[in-house]
Amino acid sequence: MIKNISLWSLIALLFVACGEKKEKKDNMEAEKMETVESYGEEMEEETPTIVGVAVDNADFSTLVTALQTADLVDALNGEGEFTVFAPTNAAFDQLPDGALADLLKPENKETLTSVLTYHVVPGLYTASDVVQALKNNDGTFTAETLQGSRITFKMEGDKVVLYDNKGNAVNLIATDIEASNGYIHSVDTVLMP
Repeated sequence: MIKNISLWSLIALLFVACGEKKEKKDNMEAEKMETVESYGEEMEEETPTIVGVAVDNADFSTLVTALQTADLVDALNGEGEFTVFAPTNAAFDQLPDGALADLLKPENKETLTSVLTYHVVPGLYTASDVVQALKNNDGTFTAETLQGSRITFKMEGDKVVLYDNKGNAVNLIATDIEASNGYIHSVDTVLMP
């Protein structure tokens, strides 16, 4: 009888031990899954930089090519607060025949850099910030660009129009495209310094 109890006790102990091992293993796997899911959520929530947003948007493929040619990718991928008035592919298509091809030539890198940095304003400016600045300044104000020249903003009717140094009127197409280091507002015309 004592032998039977010992045998049953041993079997019971084995079941308990196996159950505890399985429970530990299940807990470890659950913790791993939680960590992976948490990491995945963080990765999904992470907002790309201005360049990352532009790369992911087919309407900005010409702009991305120009940024690469001018070696400005690192600058707009970096920390900082930028507001970019980004010309769409259609905006670049409006340039005179051969103008874009000329700008993309290595010998014109300085000019290309000047044109591209003219589209970037340091700081964070949402569409509502621009509208508020217009209201505060009787419907017109200017902002200094990274290139060093200024862009003029005017309220015309119910829309905001930008004017470059050449007097070209530029319309906003989309606003407040958020990036981790700023905002993008797409424009229908390439601004000229």
